[in-house]
Amino acid sequence: MKKSLLLLGGALVLFSNSAFGWGKMGHDAIAYIAECNLTPKAKKTIEKILGHSIVYYATWMDEWRAEPGYEHTSAWHTASVDKNLVYAPRPKGDVIFALEDAIAKLQDYKQQDDSTVVMSLRCIIHFVGDMHCPVHVKYANQKSYNVYLNGDKCSYHNVWDDQIISRSHRWGYLEYAHQLDRCTKQQIKTITAGTLRDWFHENARDSRHIYELVGPNEKLDKNETKSFVNHTHEYAERQILRAGYRLAHVLNELFD
Repeated sequence: MKKSLLLLGGALVLFSNSAFGWGKMGHDAIAYIAECNLTPKAKKTIEKILGHSIVYYATWMDEWRAEPGYEHTSAWHTASVDKNLVYAPRPKGDVIFALEDAIAKLQDYKQQDDSTVVMSLRCIIHFVGDMHCPVHVKYANQKSYNVYLNGDKCSYHNVWDDQIISRSHRWGYLEYAHQLDRCTKQQIKTITAGTLRDWFHENARDSRHIYELVGPNEKLDKNETKSFVNHTHEYAERQILRAGYRLAHVLNELFD
């Protein structure tokens, strides 16, 4: 594990010039970074539709996924790739299906009923974040497993959804946005180039290494847990930043 962490540290240095998750903090940070990069027209239109900032709905899809009538959305938070890291659609839908469907509906949002527009916006606000979370890529033959961080048993999925963020700087979403949202217009243009499927493929390609860092039921003591967080939180933060800029890009394209 320690050798893998050193390799990851080297990889982060290599990616430092290109601006490279999530529980509530991660999703709120993504939404706020996006909000700070919306055009005035898009921001005004979206807030008129929602009655709130987009941050208000950053975790709505997680909170309502088990409610009657929304159970079918539970499968929409992740997506699969084949052995070549190519997106592999699932019969019950996935995060790419949900996003492409919501975006298609909002391309003529003035012709849609209010409930469809609101639901589509909620989907986009949340799922652009989800598609950038390393563990939301389902690799062929890769199963979920538990690990122990400083004696605490947790799923490796939860480690990347929440633990890495909550165990590092312990900032609120405003502080995360303040610290991360520092790219130039040209850097943002580079980050937001391509399609949803391009972004997902990038995440699948860059995130495979996380399964080399800690194995099933591996126990990390206090120092090893700290080292793990030290070597992984920058990658998680880069994914949050990318998601924030790309969420803004999608919403600006639709509402400006």
